Amino acid sequence: MNQDEREIVVLNSAWTMIDDMVNWGNFVKFEGAQVGNLLFESSLHHRLFSILLNDFLSPVVGDGKSHPPLGLKRIPHSVNVIDRTFLVHLSDVCSEPKFGADTTNLREAVDEFSGWLRGSFVKEDVHLCSIDIVADLKVTRIEYLKMCGDISKHHLGRLSRNVGKLDRLLKTAGYDVSLDAAYLAVEPFYECFFDDVFVYHSSQIAEYLNNICWAIFEYLEEEFLRSHHFRDDLPHPAYSFSVPASLSDPIAKGMYWELMNKCRRKPIVHRFEIIDLMKARY
Repeated sequence: MNQDEREIVVLNSAWTMIDDMVNWGNFVKFEGAQVGNLLFESSLHHRLFSILLNDFLSPVVGDGKSHPPLGLKRIPHSVNVIDRTFLVHLSDVCSEPKFGADTTNLREAVDEFSGWLRGSFVKEDVHLCSIDIVADLKVTRIEYLKMCGDISKHHLGRLSRNVGKLDRLLKTAGYDVSLDAAYLAVEPFYECFFDDVFVYHSSQIAEYLNNICWAIFEYLEEEFLRSHHFRDDLPHPAYSFSVPASLSDPIAKGMYWELMNKCRRKPIVHRFEIIDLMKARY
């Protein structure tokens, strides 16, 4: 795929992933631009949001040693964890935009979420009752989010990876435990961070994601106005899009149509801002 085609893949994929997370199925519907906090529809929606967010924060990889699918660039393992999320592909769009002139809002939305994810906090008095330890654990936001997403989705499938991470967190906190003890501590760690910290953070995360989605829409508005038109060769009203000549790959052309249709309906959830009180902890 050429650069134009890759940009369409990135923007359509990002919008789709955000739609899957920030919608009126996962969250109780609200009115108005300012809201105290968002409420999940159920514990299952809470868990689904965590799993989908983990996918968004994970690198896109191919099978084995193959390149990532759909022409996306390969992200080296040596880079920091933030630069292995899907946000790095959106940053690339901002650096070399192909379908819009102004990426200011998109760059700001991506940078704000990236900066927040890099931040760390101390969760005090984490009761790891299975190993009789009460610890103050210092963790980066992206680290605990990915741990919770992994455990929500895989349980035993990726337990060893998260045991290693928890073991390092405990050692940093001054507790030199065995790996067996770290295994036993995974469940109470998950209960604390998933049911407390993540519930608190989920409203702010949804705001960051929704801002990215609206910024993609604003970036593409000019392209949508250029492309969208009504056909006059049919007996009934029908609209169409003028696909740019630079898009020859059938997948990219199909995603262009999907992306323009997303612009036609706009993002699912209106713009909103979580009150500062719900952003003060962790």
